[in-house]
Amino acid sequence: MKITIVAGARPNFMKIAPITRAIKAAQEAGKRISYRLVYTGRQDDTSLDASLFSDLDMKQPDGYLGVIGHDHSEVAAAIMLAFEKELNNYPAQVVLVVDDLTATMSCSIVAKKRGLKVAHLIAGTRSFDMNMPREVNRTIVDAISDYLFTAGMVANRNLNQEGMIPEYIHYVGNILIDTVRYNRHRLLQPVWFSSMGLEKRSYLLLTLNRHDLLTKKKVLNALMQTLVEKAEGMPIIAPLHPYVQNAIKALEISAPNLHILPPQSYLHFGYLINHAKGIITDSGNIAEEATFLDVPCITLNSYAEHPETWRVGTNELVNEDPVAFASMLETMLYGEWKHTTLPDRWDGRTAERIVQTLIYEESKSAPKSQEMDNLQK
Repeated sequence: MKITIVAGARPNFMKIAPITRAIKAAQEAGKRISYRLVYTGRQDDTSLDASLFSDLDMKQPDGYLGVIGHDHSEVAAAIMLAFEKELNNYPAQVVLVVDDLTATMSCSIVAKKRGLKVAHLIAGTRSFDMNMPREVNRTIVDAISDYLFTAGMVANRNLNQEGMIPEYIHYVGNILIDTVRYNRHRLLQPVWFSSMGLEKRSYLLLTLNRHDLLTKKKVLNALMQTLVEKAEGMPIIAPLHPYVQNAIKALEISAPNLHILPPQSYLHFGYLINHAKGIITDSGNIAEEATFLDVPCITLNSYAEHPETWRVGTNELVNEDPVAFASMLETMLYGEWKHTTLPDRWDGRTAERIVQTLIYEESKSAPKSQEMDNLQK
């Protein structure tokens, strides 16, 4: 079985790395399975820092589609054309896509039209807001996928309510936790940590990525002013991408305890998450990591991709409300924060379950001669 795994952005690799290790383990056990990793962006993409793949203990992509841009339609069209050529040159039986990017949707459509099996990792996630481009992407991908790999029972319920074929739905657990578990003891303290006078549990970690929030200057300003005021001098460590840095700096907030830094490597950033007093983010991935690591987390959004993070985890949703944010910050800094009850199947074996499912299901549809060969093997 040949699998093409598609990554559309840097965060996808955190979820793909465990699968590549699980495939390698299956190969070593004598299974006939291989993969080709394709990145839809360019090889010189600055978001793919030099240490990323060594930090994740995985190889670099085998191929790059070289597509960049911001217009959804143009990017989708370019990826579809490039992915057609990729599959012409490197045929596959299964195309595995991750999350809910334009790249995820585009490659899924190409694969399905070619009669290939589509496997969607982290299927069933819903915000129920079809004005969000990612909601459109994930809904389309789920509708055409042959393997719907879900992280929780809420995702299963969403897919069942939408009438998906039950045999296509596989509750495998949270793939991101595989990566966190694997790397927890490999995390590295940044070289600047001590020189800035930081101590464990004595700083707040701020991450922002959501373009929609960054364009709301008044809302963003109110949230940032609230954060600085409630922190009362506690260091706020903010590793931010350049476009986020520009949005924050444009607010002209004067706060000596706000330290805006460039993006950190995976192992350095993981260290910052693990030892923070609390985390303020708009990222679902970081809320999941915080839940696993039992670190208090406030999410500046109205929903979480994985509701487990706020139902049984350390996450709290405040949307973009400065009043609710202020209240949660006070609790985070001076009160008692809830602790994690680890969700089901956050056990580090999600990738193993995915690969086992693919091997088993694909063997059932293999030609008889191949089945006999497999049995003899």
